[in-house]
Amino acid sequence: MRYFIALFLIISLFASSIATVYAQQPQLATYHEIAQVLVDEKIQNKTTAFITLSTVSPFEMRVPTSLDQKIINTANVTSVAITNADPCVLGVHGQTCVIITIYSPSLIEAYNVTQTQTIAKAIGDTLINDINSGFSLNAKFWEVYVQPKGEFSKALGTSGVIVGNRTINVVYTTAQQKSSYLLDALSSVLLPKQIRDAGGFYDVATKMSQQPNSTVTFAITPTINGRLLFQLQVSNQFPIKGNVTAINPLELYGVDRLDRSSYFNGGFFPLNSIFELSVISNNELTITNHGGEIAPTTFNNGQKIQTDLSKSGWIFDTDS
Repeated sequence: MRYFIALFLIISLFASSIATVYAQQPQLATYHEIAQVLVDEKIQNKTTAFITLSTVSPFEMRVPTSLDQKIINTANVTSVAITNADPCVLGVHGQTCVIITIYSPSLIEAYNVTQTQTIAKAIGDTLINDINSGFSLNAKFWEVYVQPKGEFSKALGTSGVIVGNRTINVVYTTAQQKSSYLLDALSSVLLPKQIRDAGGFYDVATKMSQQPNSTVTFAITPTINGRLLFQLQVSNQFPIKGNVTAINPLELYGVDRLDRSSYFNGGFFPLNSIFELSVISNNELTITNHGGEIAPTTFNNGQKIQTDLSKSGWIFDTDS
């Protein structure tokens, strides 16, 4: 039997004027900072730590207008990603990849590999020059991969945000960049000074990018309402040795504390800074010490939610 437990920490209040924040109604900003730790004893026998910064606002992640309009107007493109994951595709080591993902079941089900690859490459070629220009890259065409069952997501270690089932991936490669350099290069283009100087999870991502074997990924994903979702992520994997009896998330990130960004100081945004810890295990799990307060919760439409968003605290969600 597989046991699963998830803990969510709402990091609500690190503002200077608590009394003022309490008087405000909860708001939801477009910019989100999320820290995630996945302890997987069952499948990969690895612990993966993520820091993800995301927004749908072109003012909070400044992708060149010519590129974002091309992505929106190009049919069947479901994501564009820049990553230094090694390997970024199966068999490709020591390279940084640009991955343009196309969802086209009809093209895949035509069972004409040559035609599929030719059409997909033509789509990718309409975007790659703008990507290279916008992010100072020199990515060249590598290969077209047809992924009828989402093997590409598994290879990258993602949950399918970048690529998924029945997709075509047009891959371009360029010289490998260390995570710290790649994050700095992407951040200088994407993030305005107000976010870069506001600390919070961005500082943790910067610290984490200096770790050996860390990975940086930037993904642009069209949404159903015609907008683009921008996600800048730093991650690292750590092998599990023996039974997991204690988890120190801050140690994985290489920091002593996790503070929310001062970018949110202008209002009450309790759900824009969240830490999530998930554990998948073959054994029954017991949480004996969580280092914080348990947040009061209630159920709304079958979902467990925190009743008092003005206080930081853990939310437990189990499924076995």
